[in-house]
Amino acid sequence: MDNFQLDSALLPIFQEVEQIIGKETYDLWFKAAGFVLEGTVLRVTIPNATWGQTIQSRYENIIKDAFLKHTGATITVQYTVDTTPATVTPAIVSAQDVISSVPQPVTHTVNPFAARFNPNYTFDNFIESPSNRFAYKAAQAVVGKLGARENNPLVIYSAPGLGKTHLLQAIGNQILKQNPQAKVMYMSGEEFVNEYIESMYQKTGDAFRKKYRFLDCFLVDDIQFVVGKQYSSEAFFYTFNTLFESGKQIVLSSDRSPQQLEWDERLSSRLLSGISTEIKKPNVEARIAILRQKRDSMNFIVGDDVITFLAEGIQTNIRELEGALIRLRAYCTTHSVTPTIPIAKELLGDLLVDENKVNVSVNVIKKVVGKHFNVRMEDFNAKKKTQSIAWPRQIAMYLATELTELSLPEIGREFNRDHSTVLHARDVVKDKIEADPFFSAEINQIVADVQAVGK
Repeated sequence: MDNFQLDSALLPIFQEVEQIIGKETYDLWFKAAGFVLEGTVLRVTIPNATWGQTIQSRYENIIKDAFLKHTGATITVQYTVDTTPATVTPAIVSAQDVISSVPQPVTHTVNPFAARFNPNYTFDNFIESPSNRFAYKAAQAVVGKLGARENNPLVIYSAPGLGKTHLLQAIGNQILKQNPQAKVMYMSGEEFVNEYIESMYQKTGDAFRKKYRFLDCFLVDDIQFVVGKQYSSEAFFYTFNTLFESGKQIVLSSDRSPQQLEWDERLSSRLLSGISTEIKKPNVEARIAILRQKRDSMNFIVGDDVITFLAEGIQTNIRELEGALIRLRAYCTTHSVTPTIPIAKELLGDLLVDENKVNVSVNVIKKVVGKHFNVRMEDFNAKKKTQSIAWPRQIAMYLATELTELSLPEIGREFNRDHSTVLHARDVVKDKIEADPFFSAEINQIVADVQAVGK
């Protein structure tokens, strides 16, 4: 959020939004927008109409909920397209629009595909480490030999917040740097599904198919959103196949490996014929390098002792690491104090590793909670929604967020649910703990039982 010109009162609200949707998604869509609160109206200035439609359809409710939580106010959101010539962003149009357009001989046109790429995501500012080196080198190889069979398709997978989006965006930025007229499309799996559904509703299937099949490179982030959606998956397969057979480059990212995606066998075999590479959690040296780079880009004066303390204490992902530094800077700036280890420890205690904490598995949590509420292990993953099962399941999800290092999507998979269900369960149980001291004592006893089994 360091590029924002935000009132200090808005900072915790947008930190909440960033935490919910993820730093990479947040940086991509929010950093190009402006936010001003006037009474109960949030005025959002966006580069173009498509940008506003994306924020409105996908993130507006999250913004409103964050305002309600932090201020108690219900807001309305109004969007304005910034038409200032010096700052206007080129409109996002389809590939077919670009191909069919005929520029005037004396006009210098800007490639509209470039509007989808964040210029801050480059290979130069990606911190290479043993945990991501193969993915980094594979991404660079794609740019060097676009569409070459040995690099095609490239699938990069990891837990959230470890740099997948950065690498996909870096590929696009580097291709456009080398060839400003290249047709490079970046989008999320969720966007692909939404566009396909819209094309069915509007009966514009031909335009949808043509949009993607003249690309030089197709970059799809979080492809797992397409899995399990029958018609969208089929549309993606035909798009993939057409590009692949034409020697065009395809790069995908996912929160799990191609073997775990459970694709149709035809597409699964295609994915497995290319390169698959995992990004793992960075080691402490890499985390220090990432924090130093972020510190410098923020012009934040903070000593290496504090940087090292944060790198050693926050071991989950890059997103939380950078978020911690942003939070520390906001606090120190607001209170006009120099960042120190005691301040960081007090402010960021919820993110720091507790050396006395016993890490347990989700199965142990299920076992203990199941015994407490008389619920069978298999019921935690079943579709049953009766209160006698749903409530213990929510408690188990909450405990998984507190007692394990798993991400929300990872916890969701342990319960055969998505991350939003886990987020809801966490908040519901947390609210009851804060409101009901008897329930809080009950949870404390369950935690003690879980930790006793985990030792």
